Parts: sequence; structure tokens; C-alpha cells
Amino acid sequence: MAMLEYNEILNKKVILLDGAPYEVLDAHVFRKQQRKPVNQTKLRHLITGKVTEHAFHVSEKAEEADLSLKNVKYLYTAKGEYWFCAENNPADRFALSADTVGNGAQFMKTNSIVEAVVFDEKIISVRIPIKVELVVKDAPPAVRGNTSQGGNKIITLETGATVNAPLFINEGDRVLINTETGDYVERVGKF
Repeated sequence: MAMLEYNEILNKKVILLDGAPYEVLDAHVFRKQQRKPVNQTKLRHLITGKVTEHAFHVSEKAEEADLSLKNVKYLYTAKGEYWFCAENNPADRFALSADTVGNGAQFMKTNSIVEAVVFDEKIISVRIPIKVELVVKDAPPAVRGNTSQGGNKIITLETGATVNAPLFINEGDRVLINTETGDYVERVGKF
């Protein structure tokens, strides 16, 4: 795999550090007085999720991690495990823990296709599309009142997740949700 110089270790890159994959969350190259430049980074361990800081000096290099992606189909959740199968082979089933799947799991619909991130022949995380379209299953009626700052209400989606949405959203509407932030984006139409 490619070796990265200290100043090529930038945001969104995935590097190997002590044999483990880390995603670069933040990188800032700076020079302190008469010293050589340093790349101060914030890294997230892709398996444990732990965030650490690490400084890369001019003489240091880092190896870019060899990650691959494969499409998998989400089937169901049972006893805290998320069950998936190979995209074209329903018999090839496997379970992943809630930690591996992440917070976006609450927005996955049954039989939806997601990307599994594979490192060293093992699935280390699941990538859900950034925006997903879901049907509103429950929305309390809009109540008139102080809406000078814009009115919001909590709605329940078809996956069971709850999000804040504007007062005009009703049961049966299709809405777009940002899976990274868990926020309502826009109304797409009726179911």
C-alpha cells in the first residue's frame, strides 16, 4: 500500500498505526518557532472507535490502510445483533454487533443494501447512505402556539427511530433523513 509523508496525512484518509486502521478526523500542519513542521492529527480507531491525538514529524511516514467495500443486505435485528447476508446470496448470513454497525443502524430498513468496510478479511464497520428516505409512522398533530422560532415535533419513522421535524409533517409522509446527524432534511412526498 502507499506510504504517506507527514503532510499527506489529511482528513478522511485511513492509515495504519501500530498495525490498526485509523481514520484521520482532523489534521493541522504547523511550525513552532524555529523547529521543524509537525502534523498534529486527531485519529479514530476504526475497530474500537476510540479517538486519540498523534503528532507526525517531518521524518515520519504512515502506511495507507488497505480497506475494501462490499455490498451487504440488512435482514433484521435480534437480541442486539444485526443480521446481514451477501447481496446476491441470502444463505450467506452473518451477524454484527451494535458497536460495529454504529448509530446509523436506527435508519436501516429491512432488505436495504449497505456497504460493509472490510479490513484484514474482517468486517470492521458498516456505511449507511448519508441520506435515506423513510416513511413517517407516527406524528402528533400540530399544536398552535409560540412558533416564532419555528415549530418542531418529534416524529416516529418506519424503522422505529424518532427525530425532530417541522409541524407540517404528518403520518404517511416520506421524509429524507441525514443518517450522520440524525436530522430531518426535507419532505419528499406522500407514501
